[in-house]
Amino acid sequence: MRARIEHDVVFLHHEDVPEYKKGGSVVRNSYFWALRSIAARSYRQRDWEYESEVWLALQRMLLSFTESGYLGLRETQLEFPVEVEIPAVLKPIATWE
Repeated sequence: MRARIEHDVVFLHHEDVPEYKKGGSVVRNSYFWALRSIAARSYRQRDWEYESEVWLALQRMLLSFTESGYLGLRETQLEFPVEVEIPAVLKPIATWE
């Protein structure tokens, strides 16, 4: 998922966050609700925001869904621009674009 950091807030690109689909995959819908539950803001057609207070929870959640094997790595890994220094707490689940 494409990500950026501004003022200690991680923004996930709105086109990359999972969608809730009625009758869809239980894993994908659970992933949607889990990510949304810790987001500071999660509006449709806008980037989702995660304040630094929940970064550890975000890291653990993304690791858990990655290890489950049900979702692809591009769906559970944060991709930051090359010039961004990735915070230590997010390094286990992040890479550069």
